[in-house]
Amino acid sequence: MGSASFEIKGEKRWRILDDLSPEAVAGKEALTQALGIDPVVSRLLWNRGYRTPEDARAYFSLANEILGDPFALADMKNATDRIKRALSEREKITIYGDYDADGVTSVSILWLYLREKGADVSYYIPERTGEGYGVSLDAVERIARDGTKLIVTVDTGISAIDEVERAKELGVDFVVTDHHECGKSIPDAVAVVNPKRADCSYPFKSLAGVGVVFKLLCALEEALTGADRITAVNTVAISCCDLVALGTIADVVPVVGENRLLVKLGLEMIEKRPRPSIAALLETIAAKGDQRDKSKKTKKQAVTSQFISYNVSPRINAVGRVRSASLAVEFLLADTPERASELAGVLCDTNRERQEEEARIERDVYAMLEADHDFEKDPVIVLCSDEWHCGVIGVVASHVTEHVGLPTILVSFKDKKEPYPSPDDVGRGSGRSVKGLNLFEALCSCSDILTKSGGHELAAGLSIKRGDFPEFKERINAYARERITREAIIPTLDADCELTGNEITLSLVEEISKMEPFGTNNPPPFFVSRDLVVRQIIPVSGGKHIKMLVGMGDLTFEAMLFRTPESALDVYVGEKVDLYYSLGINEYAGRRSVQLIVKDSKRSKRTVERADVERAALARILAGEKPDGIAVPVPERGDFVAVYRLIRDTVSMGEKFFSMRGMSARLTADPASPFGYLKLGLILRIFEETGLIKITSEGEDLLKIDLAKTDGKVDLEHSTILANVKRLASV
Repeated sequence: MGSASFEIKGEKRWRILDDLSPEAVAGKEALTQALGIDPVVSRLLWNRGYRTPEDARAYFSLANEILGDPFALADMKNATDRIKRALSEREKITIYGDYDADGVTSVSILWLYLREKGADVSYYIPERTGEGYGVSLDAVERIARDGTKLIVTVDTGISAIDEVERAKELGVDFVVTDHHECGKSIPDAVAVVNPKRADCSYPFKSLAGVGVVFKLLCALEEALTGADRITAVNTVAISCCDLVALGTIADVVPVVGENRLLVKLGLEMIEKRPRPSIAALLETIAAKGDQRDKSKKTKKQAVTSQFISYNVSPRINAVGRVRSASLAVEFLLADTPERASELAGVLCDTNRERQEEEARIERDVYAMLEADHDFEKDPVIVLCSDEWHCGVIGVVASHVTEHVGLPTILVSFKDKKEPYPSPDDVGRGSGRSVKGLNLFEALCSCSDILTKSGGHELAAGLSIKRGDFPEFKERINAYARERITREAIIPTLDADCELTGNEITLSLVEEISKMEPFGTNNPPPFFVSRDLVVRQIIPVSGGKHIKMLVGMGDLTFEAMLFRTPESALDVYVGEKVDLYYSLGINEYAGRRSVQLIVKDSKRSKRTVERADVERAALARILAGEKPDGIAVPVPERGDFVAVYRLIRDTVSMGEKFFSMRGMSARLTADPASPFGYLKLGLILRIFEETGLIKITSEGEDLLKIDLAKTDGKVDLEHSTILANVKRLASV
């Protein structure tokens, strides 16, 4: 792979998952008949591996999903024994958590449980700015001085080998609960509860950090009360499953198996009896623009995994990014509506601050890429700055990776101790990767020059000295060049199936909603529809978003493109597009209609192919040759009039630049009979030949057209091009 070159990606690749073999078609029909469901839903179930009526029913009911024995997790008994001793001896316990949503929900449910059991318990979350990711020696020493005898980590700690040893010297025990990848060695703690331990036989490995803590609470409930497992699980679930769902969704772990059951139970809890904090945040989000107008009635929001992911999780994460994650814990623990509402406002205000900082850093990153990054050589984007907020660079790295299609690592040296740069300055970094490059393993290959690292295959964090940054950039790119392929960096969007207009109905959207909860490894369904006619393009929210009205046959649908300015939309009214989208319901003025939520759009494949054919045909006709496989169009008088009027009216408004595609779209009165590239090109060349216009090519599709002054009428029949067109058309 050493000779490979890498560049900013072009179009995304769409992969249709639908199995159209005779066996699959028959199987899907059997599901439709047995369950009485929409045929499209049968296709969705088949794609997810639910291929018998029994399996499909179990998918909807989650009947096959069980919560495994928490004591099957390695070291769980050691963990519960040590916590029981701390409770009985009234030892002070400190919960040490991470600053993201998974971490703060983990801290919250453990704190609530231990307080209910009478524990002397506090919590500690490091500041992202100043302390950074993971357990630190300074923090351990401060916690020990405060009288703590037991530290329980949540969503962190699997790499805290030195910190655990220091704690022992200070007479402090550690119980580590984590879910991140394990290194070659794990801390020598009283207990290390992590399903990803090599010696852990627990069958479900994909728990979030808060999921591991949930298992700890279930085990504690059994150990402390003597309850049977089912009773213990029910007791714990009723008390905290809402927060378990929030943390699980936010951490983007697979929503399958135990996670899917935990998320479903948690979402139902939020829907039916939300705790004060969550109720306040939902009310705040429902108020347009987070204005928190209590006098304004807002419709009840359906609480889905996607809603949590896009609306709730970012606000909980935001305080840990640009302020203090302890605020998020304080918010989750708020027990009065007044305090909850106040803190919900803080979360939303902070989220706006985060968005502004994120936009600023993104501008910096793209400017640096344009000025300096060698896409031919380096498959990993590695950049640093003294001006970036370390709490936001992870989000920016994610956006850059999605946009560029390459792994991205951003490092902030903003928190340097001295006013001037020094080789000993420690920067904090965050990275995102693509399938094909395990970022955790890539960082491990550079561990000798990193002061700290940890994470997952596609997302990881690190700390590094400024003096080691150039070597790190070179080494991680050398590592990636040996492993990453060009194929891996082409983003692929999976679609369950292609839909026609008649298949898109309100009842289909409602049936799909019954398949919730969705998430990683059980994604919300996406579809592809082709050759949709763009009937209208409407900027929304000051141009931040676009609404298109698109036609499929006699049907018209509303298609929303969020965070897409009109300048980024490569389509004209009248053209045909292919869309990759999910389905939603738009409710307005008491009317419900289907809405296409577009994630990617392309000019219709058939339209592009036709334009290429017509472009080649135009060149052959102008050379006096008859093109192969395409009829030669003879423009009629009305065609000439329409094109000239379009040029004249446009030039009269001071515009001289014309897109061939844009002109074709504006000239097409009937989408079934488009005013194609070939006919338009011939007319323009005939106009130029007869002196009506002057054409300057500004690119493949862009022309500069000037109207020429003429004396009286111009007889187009004198055009040799037109005569040649008529001759070739008659051959």
